[in-house]
Amino acid sequence: MATTNLSQYDKTNIPDARHMRIGIVVSEWNSEITDNLLKGCIETLSECGATLDNLQVINVPGSFELPTGAQFLLDHTKVEGVICLGSVIRGETPHFDFVCQACAQGVNHVALKYAKPVIFGVLTDNHIEQSRARSGGALGNKGIEAAITAVKMIALQKQLRDSW
Repeated sequence: MATTNLSQYDKTNIPDARHMRIGIVVSEWNSEITDNLLKGCIETLSECGATLDNLQVINVPGSFELPTGAQFLLDHTKVEGVICLGSVIRGETPHFDFVCQACAQGVNHVALKYAKPVIFGVLTDNHIEQSRARSGGALGNKGIEAAITAVKMIALQKQLRDSW
């Protein structure tokens, strides 16, 4: 289990996101958690220079639907990358394992299919206290980390494309 805040970053090492078009897909399930992830994500993207006009936020019912939402954004908008934000909390049945596995594989599949950054900002915790700690609590905010990852990956793709 992480014991330190992993959401701290050096702003001088983050590329300028001023002209980046970024999609964000947010799960409505566990909204106490996902609302905090979204808040951290948008605040961080703004600090990196992204404008609200260049962000497209959509909601899906649960984390299982995040890959489909990402695919919808890539099919129907001009986003350069997508951030998937969700929260799956372990229960008493194997449902947790199925949802987490399908979500992770789906996000990866969409990224490879479209050759664009699709970021896995999904908490997979054993209990709600862990989720709270990772969505703005003592262990930071996974939404911040997902935003930084998206900006870095979009910048990397642009750099490689423009270098040839």
